Amino acid sequence: MATDFRNLKIIMRNFESQNAIQHIIDQQNQKHKFDRLWTRDQHNKEGQLKRLEALSEKSGQQFPNLTHNGNQEDLSELKGNIENFIGFSKIPTGIAGPLLVNGTNASGVYHIPLATTEGALVASYNRGCKAASLAGGIRSIVITESVQRSPIFRFRDIIGIGHFLAWVVHQFDKFQEITSKCSNYAKLINVKTNIEGNQVNLIFEFTPGDAAGQNMVTFCTNEICSYILENTPAKPTQWYLESNLSGDKKANYQSFQSVRGKKVVAEVEIPREIVEGVLKSTPEIMEDYWKTSIVSLVQLGAIGSQGHIANGLTALFIATGQDVACISEATVGVNRFDVTESGGLYASLTLPNLIVGTVGGGTSLPTQRECLEMMDCYGAGNSKKFAEICCAMALAGELSIAAAIASGHFAQAHQRLGR
Repeated sequence: MATDFRNLKIIMRNFESQNAIQHIIDQQNQKHKFDRLWTRDQHNKEGQLKRLEALSEKSGQQFPNLTHNGNQEDLSELKGNIENFIGFSKIPTGIAGPLLVNGTNASGVYHIPLATTEGALVASYNRGCKAASLAGGIRSIVITESVQRSPIFRFRDIIGIGHFLAWVVHQFDKFQEITSKCSNYAKLINVKTNIEGNQVNLIFEFTPGDAAGQNMVTFCTNEICSYILENTPAKPTQWYLESNLSGDKKANYQSFQSVRGKKVVAEVEIPREIVEGVLKSTPEIMEDYWKTSIVSLVQLGAIGSQGHIANGLTALFIATGQDVACISEATVGVNRFDVTESGGLYASLTLPNLIVGTVGGGTSLPTQRECLEMMDCYGAGNSKKFAEICCAMALAGELSIAAAIASGHFAQAHQRLGR
């Protein structure tokens, strides 16, 4: 990207400042060793105190709030979730709802925990939940699911790829057998290929049961690749377990057009009197604003079209122990508003990349488990239910923010609640 002369002096000053800072850092590194920060006592009080003492020596600060562990007495429960543990970052958690969801798996009224530091966020989602529930609830359905891992194999030339794929095409049953031995929950459902020059991707698609699935499919794919390398008659010159073609933690068109995680569709029809009374707007102005915003999104080059589903999904992910980095792909979606024949408002939201789980990861940590249990979503058999609640909640948030911006009370709400 080109840089104009107006910014060049600022950039040079920043370089000079950075050089000075690096000199100080180098001096500090010579004076202080960091051994105690990286102590092997990972998940116990002794290791935590060693790291905190070292941090306090180096910074001259104390950390009474960060280091208060609350009711978390057994720090060994954190194993698999954190390294170099020093304490807890406490994030306020509020409740949105009740939200009535009429889904294939989620059917009932749900109170939704949202962990956030953004004022007005919970209030906005709460208002959308109220409007949708008074209208009879949000229909939310998991359409399909799949999680990918995409190793890449390089050969001397494309002829090698041909021999390789001629062998691979007959190995699907073996790949499924390896998957079943590697995981009790993962199922291999498809293998796709992508050829570029003398390289070929094998795109393995799995269903992960009730886990979000990224680690699960990594382990299974690694075992499959070990089998491939031992048995293929056409040996690659190089290979990598993940080529970046799976779309893991990246907004991308590939999963937008198909699925990564769970593809969920939510919809609701809200009568005019509820739009006017609860959302303080009209179906016509909300539809018009939606159409106007689409034009701007096209100019922006955005993938999908929506207002702020990252807000609610991130807050819900944090509260329930999801992999928060997956927000980068989970928030690719399409929101739509239409005026109905009866003068009401039809609203829908389609999320093709919703990666969530109700087992594994951070879901079993104490507060995260409580938040999942609050929605009766903790444990095996509940991931689709949770996904339908996620999408319904996100649609409720779209209703609220679109009404606020369309009808001119967006800034006032943030002045009242977010300052």
